[in-house]
Amino acid sequence: MFDPFGDFAVAGYLRNLAAEQDLEIVKAAEHELFRAQLPAALDHLARRRHIDYADFLEVHRIIFGGLYPWAGKDRAEVLPDRAVTKGPVFFCHPRDCRRAVQEGLSQAQDKHQMAARPGFIMGMFAHGHPFLDGNGRVMLLVHAELCFRAGMSVDWARTSKTPYLEALTGELEDPRGQHLDAYLRPVLDAPVPRERWLQSAADLPGLGGIRTPMDAAVQYADPDVAGRYKAYEKRRGYRLDESDEQGTTSGNA
Repeated sequence: MFDPFGDFAVAGYLRNLAAEQDLEIVKAAEHELFRAQLPAALDHLARRRHIDYADFLEVHRIIFGGLYPWAGKDRAEVLPDRAVTKGPVFFCHPRDCRRAVQEGLSQAQDKHQMAARPGFIMGMFAHGHPFLDGNGRVMLLVHAELCFRAGMSVDWARTSKTPYLEALTGELEDPRGQHLDAYLRPVLDAPVPRERWLQSAADLPGLGGIRTPMDAAVQYADPDVAGRYKAYEKRRGYRLDESDEQGTTSGNA
């Protein structure tokens, strides 16, 4: 059980507002909230002239505010001293959540970059992994809006969940390999009117995240964790900033 706060027995899964411990019930509530709040989340994105990190956070708050008291807050605020992993995959340091997502958003402002690097952009959102839960839903909605603004869409009906998640995992481990770009390019299509998104968004693949073991949270103070984290970042093609004692990175991806 993913219990980064260490209080599951008292506060339930991720301190949800009902203190519910049954994961199936919590996940069902997440999905129903997503469906119910989807129009408001999409409307927020459509009204924003320029989508930035604050909007990424706001979409999460809109969708999950009825379930999690920390909805709309990133790991730098909620869990700053721990690494979050899925199996062998390390997500970025909490203090780099904003930087990773902003890198993706910055690239997406250029329509040519959005068309050429849709997988890299989504991969940066995934690497940022700002939230303890709900990352997949938020990044797919933001990515869909950015695609629309670039005059394109991803035809998710021509994709499959398992290959998509495999490509996403490859992207996280090796962004220079362009795994997710290669997967998405063949299914890029003409833009889809926003009013049609409500019909299909709930069926997007991979809303539950990468198909690996459940998230785990481990302390950076553990030398083994710090070493494995730095090794993982090097494999991603990042240059470690040796002047930073906490091990943050500056990206070359």
